[in-house]
Amino acid sequence: MIEKEMPIDCVLYADTGMEFPEMEAHIAKMDDLLYRERGIHITTLRHPHGFEWMMFDEPKVKPSCLERRAQMGVPPYGNGWPGMTVRWCTGQLKTHLISKEVNRLKKEQNALHYIGIAADEAHRCKDDPQNRYPLVEWKITEAQALQICYSRGFDFGGLYEIYRRASCWCCPLQRIDELRKLRTHHPELWARLRDMDNRARTMFGPGPLGQFKKDWSVERLEERFAREEKAERK
Repeated sequence: MIEKEMPIDCVLYADTGMEFPEMEAHIAKMDDLLYRERGIHITTLRHPHGFEWMMFDEPKVKPSCLERRAQMGVPPYGNGWPGMTVRWCTGQLKTHLISKEVNRLKKEQNALHYIGIAADEAHRCKDDPQNRYPLVEWKITEAQALQICYSRGFDFGGLYEIYRRASCWCCPLQRIDELRKLRTHHPELWARLRDMDNRARTMFGPGPLGQFKKDWSVERLEERFAREEKAERK
């Protein structure tokens, strides 16, 4: 959009607090470009408390929820690990924050919302007269968009050379192979993930709230990966 001299008045980014350090550096680099070219900074949106507070400390208030938790024998606070059916992290730390600000800008300033959905994800587009999907209009796929970023000097710190997706490093929905890579390439984050999972299992027990992945705790994955490493060395 900068190269096509399209108007840009605001760029929104929802920071979950659980991004890879390389992604944080990438966002800072993008912010430098945006300020240099258009004189504005990225508007970063954050939940007032963040991921770990929501996972372990957010108090529950609905009577039905408190009653259910009492029956399950789990504390009346914390959401536990997000899952496929209850992705509270995406809703509260990303979607809700972005939607609230976008709706405000649409209402107050009649803003157009440019969304970076790629051409091979066009099914995600919504029929809203104030939405625009430039990558879809230009027929640029996700893979092509990544190569364009590379050609402009934005390499995401090499994350996409390692991982299939570079979203939150603690996501329980990522594939086991991605977690194997996390242990190898980001051992400090893997150590944090082990601590978080141990805390979740202690707080919430073996049920859904304390279950990182179906049939897999992070500690069990650590044992599996260690066995695999040992077998490879033989």
